[in-house]
Amino acid sequence: MTFSHADLGTVVEILRDAARAEIMPRFRGDVPKRTREKTSRQDLVTDADEAAEAAITAALLRAFPGCAVVGEEATERDPALLDALGEPDLAFVIDPIDGTKNFASSLPLFGVMAAVLRRGEIVAGVILDPAEDDWALALRGEGAWLQRADGRRHDLHVAPAPSLAEMAGLVSWTFFPGDERSRVPARFPRVANASDYRCAAHQYRLLCGGFYDFALYSKLMPWDHAAGWLLHREAGGYSACLDGSPYAATRHEGGLLCAPDRDSWALLSDALLRP
Repeated sequence: MTFSHADLGTVVEILRDAARAEIMPRFRGDVPKRTREKTSRQDLVTDADEAAEAAITAALLRAFPGCAVVGEEATERDPALLDALGEPDLAFVIDPIDGTKNFASSLPLFGVMAAVLRRGEIVAGVILDPAEDDWALALRGEGAWLQRADGRRHDLHVAPAPSLAEMAGLVSWTFFPGDERSRVPARFPRVANASDYRCAAHQYRLLCGGFYDFALYSKLMPWDHAAGWLLHREAGGYSACLDGSPYAATRHEGGLLCAPDRDSWALLSDALLRP
């Protein structure tokens, strides 16, 4: 059984409905939003995250009976949910608000992400921008594209690799262990630019649209990367974990490097990561 364009459209509408009902009214101030820390001042959750995830989960279970749904906030309460991610015939990985710090700061740079897995293999992905009400989509083997509410659509393609000194990257280095946390950022002057918008949803959209050349991440939770990894792959890019092994949504330790192609991945890895 494949995951069809119609199925993907159903997921999009579920995310849009949750954004309209639970996220945007709180962002605009029509409904008060409450924010609390999870692990630090930089790691936040709001009532919009929780309400949106609950709405998305309930709607997915109705639309796809028997599926598994693994949400970021549910996993915060029950980490064992991650253990079975590779087993179900159909599973959804949900990030109800990626970029919660931006959302809580009234910065319209956040997204809603969903990845579709069949027995651990990522077969579809959606990254919704609730503020603009448009969404990036990918189906395994069928490309990646940006869809707008008015019906306009255009395909997504990564940019060809420039020289190392001309590469502009999107980086998230906070979770590098030990001395890597200082050693890796010290090498960023080797490239043209290294930016962090604290929102993987928008960073993957920028990367797949050809506006940036690479992305470097120091943490591998599936709600942050499963949908974006597939978009990047379907847009023509090359990604691998920092040890060179293939990315999988069932892997939750280490980091990820996304590049235009295998050669530029190796170049970036040598320049930024090797001791």
